[in-house]
Amino acid sequence: MNKPLLLIADADVIVAQAYAQDANHQITVQLGEKLRKKGAHILFPATAIAESITTLQRKLSNPKLAAATLELFTDSNMIIEMVDQEVIKEAKLLFNPSGSKQNTIFDCIVATLAKKYNADAIFSFDNWYIKLGFTLAVNLFKN
Repeated sequence: MNKPLLLIADADVIVAQAYAQDANHQITVQLGEKLRKKGAHILFPATAIAESITTLQRKLSNPKLAAATLELFTDSNMIIEMVDQEVIKEAKLLFNPSGSKQNTIFDCIVATLAKKYNADAIFSFDNWYIKLGFTLAVNLFKN
């Protein structure tokens, strides 16, 4: 029996799913549907949820969408992963405060959880994960 695909979601995908004007909105919706049809399990780090809601509220100035996204995560069966001290310690090993401002401690947490759970892919569009040896969800369906 095949085990279901396991993916770790990053904040960029949560934002892209919620915000119709995001450049990756359509591909995120399409990928989400493909993953649903395959019975994939998507794990959402609590930190990615907080990061995405903050982005919707602050950067995109959309408090209603931020509130709706928070509601989705509090009233659904989504798999939310708590981030504890051990995950933070492992993420610290990947974190480079002098590196790209695009690769934050939040991204390091996503990568740490992907490694911890031996995830099949990371649901993100951030190519930094590829540099670390991970597969992006978009690449699961290329053939």
